[in-house]
Amino acid sequence: MSSLKRFFKDTIIYGIGAVLPRAINIFLVKLHTSTLDAEKYAVNTDYYVYAAYLNALLTFGMETAFFRFFSREKEKGKVVATSFISLLVSSLFFLFLALFFNESISNFFGFENPLFFKLLVYTIVLDTIVVVPFAYLRVTNKPLKFTAIKILNIGVFTILNVFFLWFVPYAIQNEISLPESLVNYYNEYPKVIHIFVAGTVASLSTFLVLIPAVFKFKLAFDIPLFKRMLVYSFPIMIGSLAFVTNENLDKLLLGDILGEKQMGIYAACYKLGVFMTLYIVAFRMGAEPFFFNNSHKENAKETYSKILTWFTIFGAFFMLIVVVFIDLFATILLGKPEYFEALSIVPIILLANLFLGIYNILSIWYKLTDKTKFGMYFSIIGAFITIVFNVVMIPKIGFMASAWATLFAFGTMMIISYFVGHKYYPVDYKLKKVTYYLISSTVFGLVSFHLFRGQYWFSIFTIFLFFGLIYFNEKKEIKQLLKR
Repeated sequence: MSSLKRFFKDTIIYGIGAVLPRAINIFLVKLHTSTLDAEKYAVNTDYYVYAAYLNALLTFGMETAFFRFFSREKEKGKVVATSFISLLVSSLFFLFLALFFNESISNFFGFENPLFFKLLVYTIVLDTIVVVPFAYLRVTNKPLKFTAIKILNIGVFTILNVFFLWFVPYAIQNEISLPESLVNYYNEYPKVIHIFVAGTVASLSTFLVLIPAVFKFKLAFDIPLFKRMLVYSFPIMIGSLAFVTNENLDKLLLGDILGEKQMGIYAACYKLGVFMTLYIVAFRMGAEPFFFNNSHKENAKETYSKILTWFTIFGAFFMLIVVVFIDLFATILLGKPEYFEALSIVPIILLANLFLGIYNILSIWYKLTDKTKFGMYFSIIGAFITIVFNVVMIPKIGFMASAWATLFAFGTMMIISYFVGHKYYPVDYKLKKVTYYLISSTVFGLVSFHLFRGQYWFSIFTIFLFFGLIYFNEKKEIKQLLKR
């Protein structure tokens, strides 16, 4: 089996495990938006924005460092043990501080109930501890186990969401007998807290399944190895924090400047852009270990070039599908018409996320050359664009400013990474072909969105037209891939 075909196979398998949970989470959006008004949905958004920042801080780039050092160190067990212990110790230290100062921190972040922050802390700590076990499954090619555990996590989360946000109120309304303690619990807390509880319980289930695997290794902490891993990972952590800013600061600023309702509407429509995120995550799950494991091969750069081309082709195709059927997706997933106000951000967010995916592939050069500081620089530049554009433009054009800021930030990071990477790790990427598909998909999508919106005959025609362009241009490559 060719390396490229193996990559696509691994991507599909790992992608199921990564994408399915997020796909189900998208379909939970309708349950959440129908249960919560826009202001309360904004609280849910704030919660997961803070979770993203804490996740980046607590993992401090150790996942990527794990892949890098696992691929080149002879004693694999030391890499597993050292990286796991480092995350375990930092997580427990954070847990102690967070619980000790719980009330003060809750007030600082504006949580109406200190329990919100406690649940956030428990969830993040549990998720951080299992980073290395999950990474070990990926690097040792155990996709089925990886996928099964991911499905378990989202299964628990979904069941609890449906139980507390649909079944319990349905049972109370129809006088179906429920334990008194359960009814009292449901009535005592705001509805949004049930989403947070579901997340914590889901993370706990993952932790209980994964943690026994760690003890197969001798849990010895190698200080010299840790120092080398930390030097590699620290810039990644700073870059991750800046990256989270690129993705999430817009929501916090919208809440402060325009109010919680506008932020909730924006955040709900932003979720439609997550369709592209699902695709990116699927690719990344297979790509990161693949890039490290194949970097020593003679044709590695040629393979990386083909991967970028095909990533762009599929991404452009998915983007077009969402844009031309945007009203259909909105009706199915958002439900309440009050959320439709921000649908105009979706094409912009989709393209921005596609730029981000291209950047993720391009960024392999600084990971392979151990120049992770450049990833930090690129993310900081993106964060600067995000902050300045949002602060200046939100008062003038509202939530559209946040969408454009995301596009400009990720687009800038993508372009800079390409040119700097070409100096340190030159790869013959097919830029003309990549640009052609990006422009074609964008133009088709804009025409459909602005001139033929809701006319599904044109949507279907557009999809077939773009597919025809792909087949006409890539026919030879497609036949070669299928034969291998």
